[in-house]
Amino acid sequence: MPHIEIRDVSLVYDTPAGQVVGVDSASFNIEESEFLCIVGPSGCGKSTLLNIIAGFLSPTGGEIKIAGKAVTGSGMDRGVVFQDFAQLFPWRTALGNVVFGLEMKGVGKEEREAIARKQLQLVKLEKFTNSYPHHLSGGMQQRVAIARALAYNPAVLLMDEPFAALDALTRDDMQRLLADVWRETRKTVIYVTHNVAEAVYLADRVVVMSPHPGRVKVEVPIDLPRPRDPLSVEFLDHQKQLLHHLGQDAHREPEMAEA
Repeated sequence: MPHIEIRDVSLVYDTPAGQVVGVDSASFNIEESEFLCIVGPSGCGKSTLLNIIAGFLSPTGGEIKIAGKAVTGSGMDRGVVFQDFAQLFPWRTALGNVVFGLEMKGVGKEEREAIARKQLQLVKLEKFTNSYPHHLSGGMQQRVAIARALAYNPAVLLMDEPFAALDALTRDDMQRLLADVWRETRKTVIYVTHNVAEAVYLADRVVVMSPHPGRVKVEVPIDLPRPRDPLSVEFLDHQKQLLHHLGQDAHREPEMAEA
């Protein structure tokens, strides 16, 4: 049985101008411990689909199952990391942010702090446990958000363009860190991005969505050994393949896929 089953999922919005289709009959499976990226142009429904999987939105059609159980709302089996740095509680330290989910689960103070310190060590922030978000760089804040999402041990990690607001060098560092964290934890990851190079670097498989309405266009396996070399011919060939499916000129710079 696949870890996650997405079957004919659709979402229609009611707007003053009429109904708008956000996601149209999306279907694909995700295996346990798989790292899956969803890419597509702006407005294609990739973030909407992630929010349906998270349980924040209810589909108007279709069904999502995780470990055989239908998703009917948010749950502790899913950890979520967003793009916005404001996802952290500004009045809590890094440690205080990471223990939050464990507090909600009723874990005792000593145990939850031990777990949180381990997660902060995993994302290389063990020296910043007592720092508040405004004392941390954008990349460090996202590392805290990842540690918080992992701390209560969800089966699935959902990530919505978490590095899009970071500068290029920090983003590269965060991609390498996330690849290391995934190898360590073997979580099932669904990662939304508009960056083709990022998708090739991280994913086992990429789902490409087409816009208006948002549909699954094609699934592309990334058959590259890890760790991956972004300058290798094979890596660039995979980028070109994804750009082709996105309808972009493969002779342009791969970063153009961010538009």
